Amino acid sequence: MSNTNETQIQLTYVQKCSDLLPSIYSGRRPTYHIQNEGCQMNSLQTESVAAMMEKIGYEKIDSEEADAVIYNTCTVRENANQKIYGHLGHLKSIKRKNPDMKIILFGCMMQEQHVVDTIRKSYPFVNLVFGTHNIHKFPELFFRTLTSDSQIIDIWKESDEIVEGLPTSRKYSFKTGVNVMFGCNNFCSYCIVPYVRGREKSREPQAIIDEIKSLAADGVTEVMLLGQNVNSYGKTLEHPVSFAQLLTQIEQIEGLKRIRFMTSHPKDLSDELIEVMAKSQKVCHHLHLPLQSGSSSILKKMNRRYDKEKYLGLVDKIRTAIPDISLTTDIIVGFPGETEEDFQETLDVVSKANYDTAFTFIYSKRTGTPAASMPDQVPEEVVKERFSRLLALVQENGRKASSRFTGTVKEILVEEESKEQGMLTGRTEHNLLVHFEGDKSLIGQYVNVSLDTCKGFYYFGHLV
Repeated sequence: MSNTNETQIQLTYVQKCSDLLPSIYSGRRPTYHIQNEGCQMNSLQTESVAAMMEKIGYEKIDSEEADAVIYNTCTVRENANQKIYGHLGHLKSIKRKNPDMKIILFGCMMQEQHVVDTIRKSYPFVNLVFGTHNIHKFPELFFRTLTSDSQIIDIWKESDEIVEGLPTSRKYSFKTGVNVMFGCNNFCSYCIVPYVRGREKSREPQAIIDEIKSLAADGVTEVMLLGQNVNSYGKTLEHPVSFAQLLTQIEQIEGLKRIRFMTSHPKDLSDELIEVMAKSQKVCHHLHLPLQSGSSSILKKMNRRYDKEKYLGLVDKIRTAIPDISLTTDIIVGFPGETEEDFQETLDVVSKANYDTAFTFIYSKRTGTPAASMPDQVPEEVVKERFSRLLALVQENGRKASSRFTGTVKEILVEEESKEQGMLTGRTEHNLLVHFEGDKSLIGQYVNVSLDTCKGFYYFGHLV
């Protein structure tokens, strides 16, 4: 449920923090450094906290030698946790020189009790710790941090509250992400996300539409709709609305040219959604459809709730309705109990599905998930050898799939200057990167570019 009263409370705390700054910093403008780990939803929340810091009166700098250092943490893989502890060791020495510096940790990693216990015991110099369910409380928590020397830990186990209307910022003026839902109900056996993000909750369609309308009025022409599983959007609403219906409503928004979304769970991808994508003038012909494994028996152990045949049937259905679709996927190698036969099934799906690209991962044992205690963990050398074979196939197939646009002219949204002088970089609706010569005044514009040379997962082209 949305809570406008909470928004007002937090905006009051933004002002209270702002009023404190002149006395704390003797009139100078304080600085903050913020770092993001993890997914696009994390990026969006990092941007939101950054916007609140700037509203309070802090200036962003690209150095940990700041008055406030903030980390948005990820916990999908165990090594992400180790990375944060490494950063904290470094920050300890900086804080010795600047005892008034505020260190703030939030996000998924903080939802794990053992992490909070470790920080309380071994890192008492961290000022503020909060999780994924109370990010909207940041101004209030930061006010407590500014007015107290004690460590503040505020972790919520769950929340059904969705707070709209707090300050946000964005990396690009012309494109951004928009959360349509939070949490996950799937409980894949290898994944920690449902435990740290909580149960699924969808935003009201009107709130999403109002946000996108105001973004479009502010110059945004491309939105990425975000959720752990966008295909199950709307099920928790009082008046259920399907994701396909939401897309149809968003398409009516004036000024919006492109709509993207991720991530799609195969078990919930509806015929209605495929039909909307096929008919739409604005929904991009790019679909990220995580496979994870091509073996039906491994998929069952993963608790994915589809099998190899169902997945391939879905791919056929999508390609029939949208022949030029760009399909991308995620694949895990070395899940507990994976045999060579299981792995061959994965290679078979990669060959048949014809992905433009696949994000491949070596299975990482995640404490707190059912898969971590499963028998038959696959030896490291076997996993690495399989991973190399998968990567070779993905790259070979990806080059072929991506090169199908060679010699065509595509509309490109120009995103930024390339590393090379005088070159620009943008994307097709199929999410392919294209580099071409042009003036930086074109950034944020849509231009027609001839795709001349395919370099695997990107093109070199020229303006038409």
